[in-house]
Amino acid sequence: MWTVIYIAPTAKVADMIQSRLTEEGFMVKCRPINMSKQQFEILVPSGELEEVQEVLNLILHP
Repeated sequence: MWTVIYIAPTAKVADMIQSRLTEEGFMVKCRPINMSKQQFEILVPSGELEEVQEVLNLILHP
């Protein structure tokens, strides 16, 4: 089951987060949620949620 861990405000931010998490070895999906606002959900398998949250915090807050 996939869980949303972040709502990216732009496609560029979504791509950056997806790339960084993939480099760390996580499975990641990205999907648009509102084309008029260009927001994107970043999803990961629910079993990896805690690990991904730690890495995501490092990506967003270096």
